[in-house]
Amino acid sequence: MQRRLVGWGAVLAMLSVGIGAFGAHMLKTVISEEYLKVYETGVQYHMVHALALILIGLTAGQWGESVRLRWAGRLIGAGIILFSGSLYILSTSGIKILGAITPIGGVCFLAGWICFAVEAFSRKN
Repeated sequence: MQRRLVGWGAVLAMLSVGIGAFGAHMLKTVISEEYLKVYETGVQYHMVHALALILIGLTAGQWGESVRLRWAGRLIGAGIILFSGSLYILSTSGIKILGAITPIGGVCFLAGWICFAVEAFSRKN
């Protein structure tokens, strides 16, 4: 579990850098300033949560694997796809209905952090 989480976190962090660079260099003249801010929000949350996956993986290496840590990783990963992915598509396509998916990704982020916190507080050592 820990190697997968750290590995996926690293891959997703790399993608965040690439997607951010694409937005900064290729989309600046193509989409509106408002949509560029939406895109940048997606990139920021993408990177932070890619790093969270790495943190969860490293924590699993220290504490041992657990169901809560596994779910924390799954939920954070789903949040990146749903939250950031919907913002990327919304900002580049202008399809506003995709904004309805973004809060589902946000709930995934929250649930993932809750799983991580509950695991931390339930530890006796």
